[in-house]
Amino acid sequence: MIACLRLFTALCLAALLAACASSPSSSLGELPRTPDASLEQLLQQASQTQNPEKAALLRLSAADLAMRQKNDQRAAQILAQVPLDQLKPAQQVFASTLAAELAMNRNDPKAALAALNHPSVSRIGELPNDLQVRTHTVHARALEADGQTLAAARERAAMSPILTGDAANSNNEAIWTLVAALPVDQLRGQSNDVMGGWMSLALAVKSAGTLQDQQNAIDQWRAQNPNHPASIQLPAPLIKLKELASQPLTKIAVLLPQDGQLAAVGKALRDGFMAAHYQAQQAGANPPSIQFYDSSRLTSLDDFYRTAQADGVQLVVGPLEKSLVKQLNARPQLPITTLALNYSDGAQGPAQLFQFGLAAEDEAREVARRARADGLTRAGAMVPKGEWGERVLNAFRQEWVAHGGSIVGIEYIDKPVALAQQVGDLVQLRKSAGEPMQFLFLAATPQQAQQIKPTLNYQYAGDLPVYATSHVFSASGNQDQYKDMNGVRFCETPWLLEPGNPLRQQVAAQWPQAGSSLGRLYAMGVDAYTLTSRLGQLKALPDSRIDGLSGSLSMSPSQHVERQLPWAEFVNGQVQRLPDTPN
Repeated sequence: MIACLRLFTALCLAALLAACASSPSSSLGELPRTPDASLEQLLQQASQTQNPEKAALLRLSAADLAMRQKNDQRAAQILAQVPLDQLKPAQQVFASTLAAELAMNRNDPKAALAALNHPSVSRIGELPNDLQVRTHTVHARALEADGQTLAAARERAAMSPILTGDAANSNNEAIWTLVAALPVDQLRGQSNDVMGGWMSLALAVKSAGTLQDQQNAIDQWRAQNPNHPASIQLPAPLIKLKELASQPLTKIAVLLPQDGQLAAVGKALRDGFMAAHYQAQQAGANPPSIQFYDSSRLTSLDDFYRTAQADGVQLVVGPLEKSLVKQLNARPQLPITTLALNYSDGAQGPAQLFQFGLAAEDEAREVARRARADGLTRAGAMVPKGEWGERVLNAFRQEWVAHGGSIVGIEYIDKPVALAQQVGDLVQLRKSAGEPMQFLFLAATPQQAQQIKPTLNYQYAGDLPVYATSHVFSASGNQDQYKDMNGVRFCETPWLLEPGNPLRQQVAAQWPQAGSSLGRLYAMGVDAYTLTSRLGQLKALPDSRIDGLSGSLSMSPSQHVERQLPWAEFVNGQVQRLPDTPN
């Protein structure tokens, strides 16, 4: 009986080992595969075999199985027992791929890229298709998560030839999403291969202005590239664009207050909006007609929409009042597509509602992006005490922490007499032996900033980088106001940083106040006009951007228009534009 059991055990072991490895086809070595065995059985057999290669294959299979069972910690422990340098190339690729997948599961793209940097991965083309796809996929995911969008697209394009059916279509959609997110300058000078075709398609779509221009560009590209995957099966967002092009916009309602506290804001928005409208007419376009409605006299939103429908309105721009935007956001649907000129604080609203404004939260997120691009990881923060300051701080914190940054100290600006002590407390954090503060995030008025920066100098922290929102800049033209703010970096609208813009010059000649801080509202009005013909495009191409005068505009999944802004720095009282960073 004992002899029979030994024979049975030996046969089981032989079968198990055979199931764990593919037949050796070359010097690359055998590949593990998930056998018909439990995790514990695999590990037991690995510990019992005297053959190091078979033990490694068994452990690779066990680690793979543990990950598939969503036990990543166990998978990592098992993988750590496999001597990578002693494996053959195919096994090294498998182990590196598995390590990268585990790294991505814990949201660590840099560790994933490090794992895939093993020399064996260069031989990926010699391996079975299923492993090639697995390796390329996790590599693309890691590159995308690390902000290397073009490289991620190239990685997906590299595996296109070995994919078929739904897998090929899904991969092509992913390639398009990536190339559509690239800035125009990265799309130029492309090659003539398949990847170059994707990039030339994205460039054609982004370079066209109106929906009809985009449709013409797509049709022309398809005629020139009939055998390209995107020509054979047009990406879904571009199919949506074709549908939008068949629905021209002919009449817009502008709903803004003409009386009350917001009348001046409404007038600046309206003047900017109409300046862009007249510019379009002068350029030979056939823009939609505009009809104005006074939101300050509004008694019922339902009555307004009934009137607008009777007037033939296809798109509403406005309202500006936050209370009205909140009402719209709470509705299940709207009778007419609406671009509100403010943001509600609630969850996503009806599908017909888009929201656009000069949100301080956009600028806080922009500070986080810029500081991260500049290689900084540890921030201190100074924001005004109160609800506004909390909103700005929360927006900065979410963007900053989500990408690995930390906030080592926070001070709330309240009474001027306490500023010196608050700045001093933050400066002490810079001298911390643990994780010292590397820069200060500042959301403050020009008057507050003019006290904070000299106090930093007095505290021997004048070289501490300060990254601020646009609120530190009044655009008053008074250079003396900013002489004590040397080195403070801040984000600002292109309208105020690019005084040579022809439309800005034309508007400022008629309304001189458009050159001051009020110019941000004129810029928003211009961009609101631009958005009227581009909402469908931004929704269909969520990673695309519009270079506006209030910022570079994109759309969030909740249909909020978000802004990224250029940067400037105070130098001897003057504003000096800084080079842009990649999106």
